[in-house]
Amino acid sequence: MTQVTMTVNGRAASGEVEGRTLLSSFLRDHLSLTGTHVGCDTAQCGACMVHVNGEAVKSCNMLALEANGAEIATIEGQAAPDGTLNTIQQAFQDHHGLQCGFCTPGMVMSAAALLKDNPKPTEAEVRAHLEGNICRCTGYHNIVKAIMAASGQDVGAIAAE
Repeated sequence: MTQVTMTVNGRAASGEVEGRTLLSSFLRDHLSLTGTHVGCDTAQCGACMVHVNGEAVKSCNMLALEANGAEIATIEGQAAPDGTLNTIQQAFQDHHGLQCGFCTPGMVMSAAALLKDNPKPTEAEVRAHLEGNICRCTGYHNIVKAIMAASGQDVGAIAAE
């Protein structure tokens, strides 16, 4: 067992892990941050997306040991301390960007990374960015709308595909 220490959502976190412990498992099992979902365990679906030192990472594809000393942001850290949703989360709610909700944490974290790097993406850029996230319910239309709305753009002209 090896000790890992990191900052998760602005708070110090540490624990003992086996060398093979995935970051997603550490977050869920050791820190009880179960908003980071594990859908595939093969880095295909994006449900486990978190930010590591400001970069979007699929946490089922990273060892907890690799995150030692890192700054981690999860879906639980996106809302304000009083529970007020952030702009992206609110846009997902307002534009019906979720149905079952399983992919939503990963979609929100992916959207946050996109909007950090590209504050006014085109619809095509949003769709291209989401290629690493799978949603089985929504058909992506309202997710794209939500991300565009979160960027402050008019979403009235976005056509359903």
